[in-house]
Amino acid sequence: MFSNFDFSVIPASLPFIGEGFLFSLNLTLVAMIVGIVLGTLLALARIHGNGPLATLATIYVNAMRSIPLLIVILWLFLVIPFVTGTPLGAEKSALITFALFEAAYYSEIMRAGIQSVAKGQVHAGFALGMSYWQSMQLIVLPQAFRNMLPVLLTQTIILFQDTSLVYIIGAKDLLKAAEITGKNYNRPIEMYLFAALIYFVICFSLSTLVKRLQKRIAIVR
Repeated sequence: MFSNFDFSVIPASLPFIGEGFLFSLNLTLVAMIVGIVLGTLLALARIHGNGPLATLATIYVNAMRSIPLLIVILWLFLVIPFVTGTPLGAEKSALITFALFEAAYYSEIMRAGIQSVAKGQVHAGFALGMSYWQSMQLIVLPQAFRNMLPVLLTQTIILFQDTSLVYIIGAKDLLKAAEITGKNYNRPIEMYLFAALIYFVICFSLSTLVKRLQKRIAIVR
């Protein structure tokens, strides 16, 4: 079956594939960090914000979760240069898009985590003289992060898989690097298989770690 394949091109393509992988990894980490921070703020706005603030946060989250990521990628990539008059570039556009898009999903995760913490603990913080934000920072959010950590990591795995969609705007991620090297060496199937193997190994390994972490958190509870 594999007699017609030539995987000897893979070692020569590793430097270029490595650049694409690093971009995919960087995109994942930036979108995860910014997404969690913005998502937490959105979750707090929806739970404890005033009327207009909670409404805006709800509209943002529901809108982002109702539009396919691919459309958001294309929309921001095309609209931002049109509005600003300056090309943003595929890589920067991808970073902004993923950070804003993932914030909506992390927001729902954090909202569930915050609501899983008993309200009595917040009242106990008030009784100790803490302000609302001190109670959130010192009591609620640490427990919410611990409770939702497996789900947050699972969403990050999905995020890493979704980074392959930036291929559509020409950003040199792992998939794009595989496509370019496949064309250069006239071995596209081998390079696509190699990229798929990288995605599989990383996502499967992380999924296994998440399952173990979930069991440990369950024991702590």
